[in-house]
Amino acid sequence: MTRPLRPVGRLVWLHISDGLRAEPITVLADQLKQDHNLQVLVTGTATAHLSDDAPADTPADVAQFLAYWSPDVIVLTGGEMRPALMICAQTLGLPVLLVDAVMPFVRRGWMWPGLIQSAVKAFQAILAVDELTARHYRKLGARTVQRLGRMENDAIALSYFESERAELAALFATRPIWLACDVPESEEAAVIAAHRAAMRLAHRLLLILVPQDPARATAIAEALEFSEGWLVARRELNEEPDPEIAVYIAETTDEYGLWYRLAPVTFMGGSLLGQGSSRSPMEAAALGSAIIHGRRTGDFGSEYGRLGAALGAAAASNPAEVADLLSELLAPDRAARLAHAAWGVASEGAEVTARIVAIILQSMGGAR
Repeated sequence: MTRPLRPVGRLVWLHISDGLRAEPITVLADQLKQDHNLQVLVTGTATAHLSDDAPADTPADVAQFLAYWSPDVIVLTGGEMRPALMICAQTLGLPVLLVDAVMPFVRRGWMWPGLIQSAVKAFQAILAVDELTARHYRKLGARTVQRLGRMENDAIALSYFESERAELAALFATRPIWLACDVPESEEAAVIAAHRAAMRLAHRLLLILVPQDPARATAIAEALEFSEGWLVARRELNEEPDPEIAVYIAETTDEYGLWYRLAPVTFMGGSLLGQGSSRSPMEAAALGSAIIHGRRTGDFGSEYGRLGAALGAAAASNPAEVADLLSELLAPDRAARLAHAAWGVASEGAEVTARIVAIILQSMGGAR
């Protein structure tokens, strides 16, 4: 197998265990490389960073891998124990950290008594996602265990152009606004019904609608103007969301940093009647928009679960409940409470990543 060339400089090996999302580790790699001028190798998935296949957990494969890459620190994720790696790292004096730690497990083939305990004791530090997990590792004899919480990539604020935000904010003036993001065709009727119901309470309400399929924009605009009698503006046609406009259709999918900042309330498309939430709710949470979502959380079940536990998102089971929740969140104080709780969850994830960076740097002080 041909490996990429090992770059010059101190190197951090980050391994993503099966079942874990790559994005938070990618953000961690970005910070290590950009902010601290470290080389970063990622295994477990392909990323934009330097990548390689993780070695099989056998003494020969691990030794060959470490001899080639010569990392200064090894950072594992999740709960998979890799006994051969831990033994080899100890022999070489390499620090090994376990981050985003969940309950430990060993793959089939390793059945030695006390194997997990031996592996756990070899970690320089274990950074657990919750206190229950942290207590479990302490009982197994881990040297240093901290409950940090879970890393989140999506707390990083999406980019936008301030000039556009200021211009649109001036056009919107004091109008109430809500955003329906990445809406599939199956949910268009529900979004329209929610907007219709909420307009009875706030007749100046503006909906910013981002369809999942940009090609649907023309059909949506024509249907709304014909069936609802609403005036519709389209961003792609450079039409302005003037005061009489009821729906502003934004066909572009790369301006969510702008829309989340402008809309106090966001409905997460795909989560009600679609194939599952297509965007992370942490994007909206990090930018102060209160979140309405359905029960189909897609790949973001953990994120929605944490937001729900913190009372940072409102869940709907059907289109009527979306309309009811939207009407409730037209009250600025209600939306603000929800958004503040969500922001706390999102910012916690970013803080966890920052603390992990600091612990990695500290561990490298004694590295080769």
